[in-house]
Amino acid sequence: MPTVEYGNPDLCVFSLPNPQPGQLLDLTWDTFGYGVERLSQQIKNVGKRLDADICFGINEAGLAMATFLASSRFSRCPIGYLRCNKVRDGIELDTNSFYPETAEASTIVICDFEVKHADVIGCITRQLRTRYPKAELYFAVFGAMTKDRDLEVDSFDDLTGAKIMRAANFEAIFIAATMSPPGIEPPLELR
Repeated sequence: MPTVEYGNPDLCVFSLPNPQPGQLLDLTWDTFGYGVERLSQQIKNVGKRLDADICFGINEAGLAMATFLASSRFSRCPIGYLRCNKVRDGIELDTNSFYPETAEASTIVICDFEVKHADVIGCITRQLRTRYPKAELYFAVFGAMTKDRDLEVDSFDDLTGAKIMRAANFEAIFIAATMSPPGIEPPLELR
């Protein structure tokens, strides 16, 4: 797993088997909470103290994750909100997105519910690097899609989004679970 210098590259992810292949897997609050706890433990054990200045949530599920992580791991740091709107050739950030003020060289954790093969996180990262030019960016994602349906991964490159996550040049990446196509649905369909 891409991580900080001298950091812990090993993540123990859990699998989200789908009893109905081809349909979104509906998650329970218990599973969602368990995944957020796993992310919290990974952050705690990255190999250095990670003090975030802002914890951003992408859409509503990412915002819920950011809220829990900001409270449990980051001393109740400010929470940002990135509302993504689908457009013809990708996404754009809604005007209702919220960007907290921070020091020039800040540490930012971005929380997203799932990463597949679209370059949503790359688009968001480019915009955040423009707004916060000297920031260190970290990425916490609940579910990462695997290339194979068996959900087994031997390396980071077994994930469909590995290339786009590497291209985003994060300081470290945290992943709670693996999932198969077409993906997962958060509790109450938070998007």
